[in-house]
Amino acid sequence: MVNGIGINKAMAADVAKQTQCSVLRIEISPERIHFLKFILEGYDGLALQSTIDAGQGIVELRYPPEIECDLKELLHSIGPQIVKNIA
Repeated sequence: MVNGIGINKAMAADVAKQTQCSVLRIEISPERIHFLKFILEGYDGLALQSTIDAGQGIVELRYPPEIECDLKELLHSIGPQIVKNIA
């Protein structure tokens, strides 16, 4: 059976599975938000970054659950470059 937009139920369920993302919210140095974004863009498909609060350096990363280890490994390796300095 085809729904109103021309996608059958099996295809719609398959698409829904593919679009589920995990979310990781982190706090980094506000002046390094762009750096992190450029790094993530270099790893096509690893994660999408949204800035929640630029002043506080809070960003949200959305990523496929199956690559969580890769993302966390990357964040760990660049951690010293994005860490928020507390005076």
